Amino acid sequence: MADDGTTPPTARRAAAGLTLALLLTAPLAAQQAQQAPQAPQPQTPPPTVRPVTIASGLHNPWGLAFLPTRPGEPLSMLVTEKQGRLRLVTSDGRIGDPIAGVPPVDARGQGGLLDVAIDPAFADNRLVYLSYAEPGNGPDTGRNGTAVLRARLDGQRLVDQQVIFRQHPKVDSNHHFGSRLVFGRDGHLFVTLGDRYTRRDAAQTLDNHLGKIVRITPIGAIPPDNPYAAAGAPTGARPEIWSHGHRNVQGAALHPQTGELWTHEHGPQGGDELNRTERGRNHGWPVITQGREYGSGARIGEGATRDDIVPAVATWVPSIAPSGMAFLTSDRYPGWTGQLFIGALRGQGLVRLEIDGSRVVREERLLGDLDERIRDVRQGPDGWLYLLTDARDGRILRLQR
Repeated sequence: MADDGTTPPTARRAAAGLTLALLLTAPLAAQQAQQAPQAPQPQTPPPTVRPVTIASGLHNPWGLAFLPTRPGEPLSMLVTEKQGRLRLVTSDGRIGDPIAGVPPVDARGQGGLLDVAIDPAFADNRLVYLSYAEPGNGPDTGRNGTAVLRARLDGQRLVDQQVIFRQHPKVDSNHHFGSRLVFGRDGHLFVTLGDRYTRRDAAQTLDNHLGKIVRITPIGAIPPDNPYAAAGAPTGARPEIWSHGHRNVQGAALHPQTGELWTHEHGPQGGDELNRTERGRNHGWPVITQGREYGSGARIGEGATRDDIVPAVATWVPSIAPSGMAFLTSDRYPGWTGQLFIGALRGQGLVRLEIDGSRVVREERLLGDLDERIRDVRQGPDGWLYLLTDARDGRILRLQR
């Protein structure tokens, strides 16, 4: 259901009753039986960090993308507001008027205007990509689905709009839209998609986009090396699909060394996952999960592992409701370069994960005293980490030493 911290009170009370520990490193069966290995302490003392407010007054900001700027100028960023507004914000606190040309969005429940990304060649082509909950019409009236719009930013307007992807089918639900946008190193676009809550079993079939990650070209075409694009693909498999068996993926980032797509997704009552998202592979939901049914706490699916299912890199029980994430590649925070930072909605803070290859060896919870839901995490061109807080008076924070 609404596992981003808006779960109904009865489900929250049941979730609070879970006392299982955070499970780290694969395989999951071993996670249940053993504690995570203790890694050596870093030689450099961990930095002391503090959040600095860059801008405030944003209405439930959801996604952030930095624009190219000249040296010495304030940073510029596009920020989405869930209700359907896109704004240009600068690092000296100026918030622009809403940019015209944003498509209509269904801003109910978890829906609305979601992520924003800029084209790798933005400096030349000014192209912007938006993911959003698209309302249905005609036979789909009352339904909705995640869609992706491509448009050119011309001053304070989006022009030359083109919808390059629509999730199929549209569903009568206000939950589990995904949806992060990440360009791979080859220039193709990953789009993360939720199972829409009421259709979770569809995450295991390949004839739809529910509970999937798709990969498309910047104009919405099918890359020929997609796993189900070539002859011999399973009958009915949609060629856009990159991976399946996902629940609600609200965080995605490329690993800085390997270029692999890493994602995290919401579990139900427990069972949030961090994954190395593998081409053409099944990531388990809802047949393999650490999560439980809301309210009753009943088991879901077949258990925690199966030979054909990609095991999670890490699993959180109870849930932290992760949203947004970024690998740190700068040296702004001594000893933290290469580590992964994840926003937490229900967890209300920032999660730092120390990564050794494909294993998580240490976790630290930061900014818990803020009492803020962290919706997005990005590294800025200046090397600092920037965070969005999910509130009616949402803020952009810079994490400084």
